[in-house]
Amino acid sequence: MIVFRMKKLPVVIFLFFLQTEWITAQVPGAMNSSEILLGMKKLRVLGSVLYIAAHPDDENTRLLAWLSKEKLYKTGYLSLTRGDGGQNLIGDEQGIELGLIRTEELLAARKVDGADQFFTRAYDFGFSKTTEESLRFWDEKKILSDVVWIIRKFQPDIIITRFPEDKRAGHGQHSASSVLAHLAFTAAADPKQFQEQFVFGVHPWQARRLFWNNYNFGSVNTTNEDQLKIEVGGFNPFMGKSYGEIAAESRSQHRSQGFGIARSRGNSLEYFSLTEGEKADSSLMQLVDCTWGRVKGGVAIDRIINKLIKHYNLSAPYQSLKELLNLYSKMADLPAGYWRDEKMNETMELIQGCSGLWLEATVQQGYVQRFQNIPVTIRVLNRTPVSTVLQSVRLNQQDSNWNQVMQPGVNYSILFPFALGDLPISQPYWIEKPMSPGSYNVVDQTLIGRPGNPPELEAVFTVRILGKIFTFRQPVIYKYTDAIKGESYQPLTIVPPEMAYCDPDLLVFNLGNEKELEVRQQMKTQEIKGLGKSAFHQTLLSTEINQSFSGHAISMTPISGFQINHGQLSSNSYNYLLKSGEGKDQSTSTWATRLYNGQTDTLTFCKTINYDHIPRIDYFKQAKSAIVSVNLKISGKRIGYIDGAGDRVPDALSAMGYSVVKLNESNMTVTELQNLDAIIAGVRAYDVHDWLSGKYTLLMNYINSGGNLIVQYNRNRGNDSTGLGPYPFIITNTRITEEDASVRFILPNHPILHYPNEITNGDFEGWIQERGIYFAARTDSRYQSIFSMHDSGEPDQTGSLITGTYGKGSFTYTGLVFFRELPAGIPGAYRLLANIIALNQNRH
Repeated sequence: MIVFRMKKLPVVIFLFFLQTEWITAQVPGAMNSSEILLGMKKLRVLGSVLYIAAHPDDENTRLLAWLSKEKLYKTGYLSLTRGDGGQNLIGDEQGIELGLIRTEELLAARKVDGADQFFTRAYDFGFSKTTEESLRFWDEKKILSDVVWIIRKFQPDIIITRFPEDKRAGHGQHSASSVLAHLAFTAAADPKQFQEQFVFGVHPWQARRLFWNNYNFGSVNTTNEDQLKIEVGGFNPFMGKSYGEIAAESRSQHRSQGFGIARSRGNSLEYFSLTEGEKADSSLMQLVDCTWGRVKGGVAIDRIINKLIKHYNLSAPYQSLKELLNLYSKMADLPAGYWRDEKMNETMELIQGCSGLWLEATVQQGYVQRFQNIPVTIRVLNRTPVSTVLQSVRLNQQDSNWNQVMQPGVNYSILFPFALGDLPISQPYWIEKPMSPGSYNVVDQTLIGRPGNPPELEAVFTVRILGKIFTFRQPVIYKYTDAIKGESYQPLTIVPPEMAYCDPDLLVFNLGNEKELEVRQQMKTQEIKGLGKSAFHQTLLSTEINQSFSGHAISMTPISGFQINHGQLSSNSYNYLLKSGEGKDQSTSTWATRLYNGQTDTLTFCKTINYDHIPRIDYFKQAKSAIVSVNLKISGKRIGYIDGAGDRVPDALSAMGYSVVKLNESNMTVTELQNLDAIIAGVRAYDVHDWLSGKYTLLMNYINSGGNLIVQYNRNRGNDSTGLGPYPFIITNTRITEEDASVRFILPNHPILHYPNEITNGDFEGWIQERGIYFAARTDSRYQSIFSMHDSGEPDQTGSLITGTYGKGSFTYTGLVFFRELPAGIPGAYRLLANIIALNQNRH
């Protein structure tokens, strides 16, 4: 360990820890001159705003950018959920995986607009029609405690909600977010509420006022001229962009939701209604002291900052270092408190920016096993004519004395051997523990609210600048050079010493038959470039590793109604033959387990999600296979599938026994289609493929000649369904959100209910999240509606599945959520889809 002997060093030690509490792993970077000047101006502003809504993409990005970059307030966005229940336009990830993607998209948005990002433990369970359902499903007290915790940590002067607390919010989770914000506004200030939080350093906090940010969305206009109006459409010369442009860039990060928007410029008004607190008729921060006057002794600090700004040299920021060091020293002399500490952190960011320091800690691989050693390359560079000495670097608790005088423009580097020891695997903290039905479970109170994990491995640089010592932190990250993208950075992921996965991860059994299942060793010791997003991004069954699972006994958990026959052990996999019994339909799972040191534990594998617009995501799942045993008959064999916005229906079709042919613009020809028993369009296929409109005549001719076209849900297309079916209908926003809503058979004798499987109400048992979305309406009389269903207290809806004949063939549009039910292993969904596919077979 390094010991500083103050009597021998005529310096003052400043310990600075970059605020990593609310951010994920940082990519090294440097502030430009304009950003430094803007940061200096922000030092003068001691005001904070917390914006609260339900989901990623609910936030008002223009307002956040204006608050953060124009008013220079400390600005935060609290999204109660991570958007787990939404749809995915860029891939087939759903549920937790979609939440992981949308978390990173929100962080990318915050990098643009400058706000901080927070989350509660609430799980987005899908569209909700009532506030009461959302609060009940989430566990109101649990999520309220999270909102209170974040308010007490962030200490906002004002709180703003996106939505009202009633049906005008349009979504039960939207209105629930505002209800919770309102409750938390009072609860956060009450020392009797959530007292268990106080041992973690927070205190009761009363925000000055609570606003609702009124809006005019489509047909819902909640604004009026009696409300507080704020002009937020200005231009930021430091960024060279208007707040409308910044907002568009921020919102366009939500690519999984298809929310790319055009940049707007010019004036733009925002409207606000006071929900709670002191009246405000001129500004959001009316009567709130946002100056250094709110800190004892702060007036002198304000004078130093003004002098700093006045003498700032855009072409030589390092000339401000001496005054910045003096400013930091004066701040340190003030009584400890929220704003003193916050501004000390901001000042240190400016010191690092003005010093021109480049500090980097990288590895040459994206993955490393626990308990292994890994070489870490430390690189440092001083890019200013300022006296700078790198005294030491510490990786977690492992120190390295360096004492390097950093000459301007000279690159210095060392290779630091690091022993990982018992550092945990890189599992996102909110999924470490099993979930409750409507929320994540997090044991560590200090993690609640954070968007991501704190760095597991970070380098701590002790640097002497102009005779004063500072400590900077930088997470260790994976650095590589891509032939197309150039220098690139990704997270370093710590993986278990032994991993496996089940292949396939979905098995569909007809009662009494048998199928093969493999438990395959997963190696993830290097990053492979150039693979598509659906690939594992890892070395699978590496030919360089010819050993079994460390000699441990691998087995499958027993499954009721199934016989598991052990097969042969190869070098990297165990093969099993599973035979289903003659029991009833069921959906279950089997896990790969190992016997080690007399104990049985479940193996895991590392799932990678990789998209260009966000950092690589790794998380760990149990090595298991979903097992669906269903009394299933299929008619027809060869299915054409048009990929949509992303779903796993093709996997389910293959598991059912169909041969699946992926259709695209180039291979969708008369010759290809005439050999298909059915064609299925993936979810939102017509929304994401413009070329499909040019295939309308081809598809109608296919139906007319005896084919069967099945279109899964697409979004509301207004009054125009041209390009979908042979006869008119429209797609609405109607949905049935109660997954257990009763289903009535309108046409009990229709073939869809009888061939080749007998469909009963039992086939709608066990459905997850919802029954269906984007139902058909105003249907032509030549279509038939098969089912009627409704949510509690609402009228029957008959547009979940419409079907009709055209020539010799059939067309079906369905909003039933097969894309959710099939991967979830719902037996009835398999039987019903098989019957829809068989419509034209039944007529032959």
